[in-house]
Amino acid sequence: DPTVWFTSPESFAKLLSNRNRTLLGVIVDTRPESLIALASTTGRTAGNLSRTLRTMERYGLVRLHKGVRGAVRPEVPYRDVQLEMRLSSS
Repeated sequence: DPTVWFTSPESFAKLLSNRNRTLLGVIVDTRPESLIALASTTGRTAGNLSRTLRTMERYGLVRLHKGVRGAVRPEVPYRDVQLEMRLSSS
């Protein structure tokens, strides 16, 4: 299984905020063919989605497939994400 490191718990929390977890669920449920289709479904702008999804792609949470005429199709390759966090420094 892939392992991803975050610089802080806050950065993990920001990336997987309620809004972004909902976005991942919409991608899984609707399997949009493009960011434009996803924008239509979610009410978020394509620019906002592009920035958010590129960040998620850097952490391996989504894959962005380039298609015909430059369309980008997002995919969520996992069903579950686990957080492992040390509570003490010793």
